[in-house]
Amino acid sequence: MAKTSRIVNVTIGARNMKVGTLRFESDGRRQSSAFEYDPAWLSFEGGFDISPSLPRQPGPFFSSGTRDNPRAALPGVISDATPDSWGRSLMRSALGNGLTEFDYLTLSDDRTRQGALRYLDEDGRQMADPDRPLARRTLPLERLRALALAYDRDPARAEAEATELTGAVGSLGGARPKANVIAEDGLFIAKFTSERDGKPIEQIEVATLNLARDAGLRASAAQLALGNTRHPVALIRRFDRRGDRRIPYMSARTALGGAESGTYDEMAEVIRRISKDPRADLEELFGRIAFTILVANTDDHLKNHGFLYLGDNRWGLAPAFDINPQPDRQRSLETPISELSGHDASIEALIEAAPFFDLGETDGIRIAGRIGAVIRDHWRGRLEEQKVSGAQARLYEPAFLNPEMKLLEKIVEGRFRKAEAPPRSDQSPGGPGMP
Repeated sequence: MAKTSRIVNVTIGARNMKVGTLRFESDGRRQSSAFEYDPAWLSFEGGFDISPSLPRQPGPFFSSGTRDNPRAALPGVISDATPDSWGRSLMRSALGNGLTEFDYLTLSDDRTRQGALRYLDEDGRQMADPDRPLARRTLPLERLRALALAYDRDPARAEAEATELTGAVGSLGGARPKANVIAEDGLFIAKFTSERDGKPIEQIEVATLNLARDAGLRASAAQLALGNTRHPVALIRRFDRRGDRRIPYMSARTALGGAESGTYDEMAEVIRRISKDPRADLEELFGRIAFTILVANTDDHLKNHGFLYLGDNRWGLAPAFDINPQPDRQRSLETPISELSGHDASIEALIEAAPFFDLGETDGIRIAGRIGAVIRDHWRGRLEEQKVSGAQARLYEPAFLNPEMKLLEKIVEGRFRKAEAPPRSDQSPGGPGMP
């Protein structure tokens, strides 16, 4: 197959200021790209590094994909704006096989693309497939749900539905059915129930995100729509939008240099380097790990964490998202706390690792204990708010009241009871209680 070359301008902001140029090549077997900052961006006072691995400097940054990992053909922060399995499946159904990473990037709807970077032609327009143009428009929620259900039932026979859906899905990640929805008060991700779901997954996700906010964590705002129907929809507010303004975003995987796997203590190191408020973000990350363990969330991979740009070449943790309790799976973390603890979902290992997050052990116990108490006292009420039945709630009880929760209660009780106890007479200075 002959080599093909494509070029697209990378821009940002309402005035489409040029950040750089992306050159892409493919020969049918291998895909690669070169990104280069525009000289005007390098000298612009408000310019910033669009990711840590792309520091502002002259010259190209090269990326090369492989058969096993074609997504590596694009720089991580740019690949973050391409769809994942659900969106890619739709695009293949609508546009045919043989799509390149460049196609997944540039043919997704620019209006709803993740983050702030835009990919436009020389005339400042979104690129399009001239043979099979996509209808890029938002649709009513009920219509989106009907299309998603039809495609989910039989993708092979739903080409028309795929074509209509693709314009609304854009660059959304994840494997489950979803689409972008524009409401009067902003942009939302609509997550749809699948016909194959044996549990109320969308209701549980909304309840769990609200529970995380109860626990003092920065979590995405979530609500349930069409809740009185057989197929309710979770609406998650897009945190990379402020009105019409787009907020730069990168995944934690990109922040860690594009590694498929990493650890939370490595993520903590990145926070120290790029965060506008490292202390607050480190404590927040520690709390999120505790929450993940205490609700039996097993989908905490690095693409499910991210950073928003805050100005002055500094970033901050994006709100938590994609937290899905799993009551019937082996309790493990997708992202290990550290290499020492491995993938064990252990609250004890997290507390021992508190210094990795610039916290003392007592602080770690206090934070985890506060979060655990909120989960224990409020999980059932949050599920009831989302119309989760009593029988369904009982199925999820092992996730919210799991063994790590019970262990945490013992740790908290032991530590703070010991701290509050009056000193014994044999512990006076120089007495037998001293080491």
